Amino acid sequence: MVEVSSTGLAPGMPTIAPAPCGPLQQHFDALLQDVCASLTTHASHLLDGIYLYGSIARGDATPGVSDLDLTLVLRHPPTQQQADALEALRLALQARHPEVLKIDFDTGHRTQVLAPEHLYSWGYWLKHQCRCLWGDDLASHFAPFAPSRAIALAVNGDFVRVLDDYAQRLDDERAPVAIVRLQREASRKLIRSCNILRQDGDPGWPASLDEHAAQLLRHYPAMQAHMTYFLAQARAGAAPASGFTPALRQFTHWLAQQQAS
Repeated sequence: MVEVSSTGLAPGMPTIAPAPCGPLQQHFDALLQDVCASLTTHASHLLDGIYLYGSIARGDATPGVSDLDLTLVLRHPPTQQQADALEALRLALQARHPEVLKIDFDTGHRTQVLAPEHLYSWGYWLKHQCRCLWGDDLASHFAPFAPSRAIALAVNGDFVRVLDDYAQRLDDERAPVAIVRLQREASRKLIRSCNILRQDGDPGWPASLDEHAAQLLRHYPAMQAHMTYFLAQARAGAAPASGFTPALRQFTHWLAQQQAS
């Protein structure tokens, strides 16, 4: 019998690509220094680690267009007062750094991150998507992961709830700038969520939006027009698209049907 590790990896099996570790773009140096200094000054008692992911972590961000995506691992679940203080700090950082469109904090706490039941969500996330900027790098607690549908479901199994929330927010939004941002975020979540339809025999692991789309189209070529539409809305500089919300709801329903079949 072939021995398989807790991360789904048998000897000789390919692994998902490691987390980005190349040079960071100098344009964002002041931003990252300010973020780390502000967080460690005002929340060091709460923080276990600060992690960077997304386009800035990969070194392919566009100044003034890309977001700053951070994962904050806390020492323990925050009180409401502590959560409010982190949100106020996020907003203050976002207001003084126009080199990014938005700053996001995704938070969890150490016990949650290291819990066995979160291996395919938090474990995969820290091991393969994040680079530690400050604190205890918990990625070292995990072996490399093999590509699997279990990871795709752990990371994006919430797609119906998240995409329905985007649709509702778009129904209520009137500001063109906010509409463009929400359409872009929803499109990116939708495209990445298509990974839940992968088969365990599928080669590789998609990283870019184009790779996610290509993987889906290998199994569902009839969805080409839908993928082309949402890829266009996911790009920087896209204009508000009329009919976006009905298209989003329709594709979300289709994806849920395929997952259930």
